[in-house]
Amino acid sequence: MRHDDIRRARRGLRFGPLAALPFVCGLILFSGGRAVHAQAGPPAAGLPDGQGRAGPEEGGHELQIWTTGGYGVKGIASHTGVWTAGVRYGWVLTAPHGPGFLRGRFECAVDAVPVFMLFQPASTAYGAALNPFVSKWNFDTHSRIVPYMELSGGALFTNIQVPPGGSRVNFTSAGAVGIHFLGEKFNWSADLRFMHISNAGISSVNPGINTLQLRLGVGMFTGAHHKN
Repeated sequence: MRHDDIRRARRGLRFGPLAALPFVCGLILFSGGRAVHAQAGPPAAGLPDGQGRAGPEEGGHELQIWTTGGYGVKGIASHTGVWTAGVRYGWVLTAPHGPGFLRGRFECAVDAVPVFMLFQPASTAYGAALNPFVSKWNFDTHSRIVPYMELSGGALFTNIQVPPGGSRVNFTSAGAVGIHFLGEKFNWSADLRFMHISNAGISSVNPGINTLQLRLGVGMFTGAHHKN
């Protein structure tokens, strides 16, 4: 019993700091929401919409590098940590649509994830992933603060079974809410995402892993130039 207590304490020490991620991201979202309320409105007089900030525009593209850190929630995944890093290429497909505060632009994107590490209690899995299905809604705020929501899905390939006894090929699905902070050329973003990892029945053992992650990125929106 004493040995088990020590092991639990070590696990708690290892993953305890990650428990602060939801609070940190919630603080970012709350602060961003206040900034949107303060800054939202028509562009400055004499300046066309979009001048002085590089934001999402119809026909433009998104380029981004990003990283995530997080941990598993509930059951078998409760002592599993996750760290990923990747790049994104996106296409902003529409002009602003929708009523009121829901008004925004639709974007499709692809994420390539060359670094995908899962810190399982018994071993660490190293892998890579491809998410070819990213659907994103960028809210139209007329400010440097652009909230967004997205859904994504893809495939994950690892050097060992995830979780143990499962498969080395898994599928991922995720949902996220976040904020872009726009600059004159570059922007950075922060979001909180829930990701489910499952082998979809490839293996007879398929408990699935649910993770909560904080994602930070830096990138740019290109091609959003207004013609005279």
